[in-house]
Amino acid sequence: MTRVLMITLVLEAIVFGLAVPGMVTVSGIALPLALGLGGAAILLALVAAATLRSGLGFALGWLTQLAALALGFATSTMFFMGGVFAVLWIATVVLGRRIDAAR
Repeated sequence: MTRVLMITLVLEAIVFGLAVPGMVTVSGIALPLALGLGGAAILLALVAAATLRSGLGFALGWLTQLAALALGFATSTMFFMGGVFAVLWIATVVLGRRIDAAR
């Protein structure tokens, strides 16, 4: 389960980086603000992925999902992408716990 969650967070970091140009060109957000928002979200996702083996990593992972949805206020596409990643995160956590319990 941890590997799949880690991969999800790394892919999320990539999407956060790709959202920066969308914030600037589509939503008209100033470049420094877009870089700050995207950079903070990227940092959060990567720190969550790096610390996923501890309880802190799971908490940061949930916070990353909220950050992904919150980026939707900067560029509307992130509401959809954040929702997709949140569903992936929840499904992985739920199914992973079921598999771990079955062992």
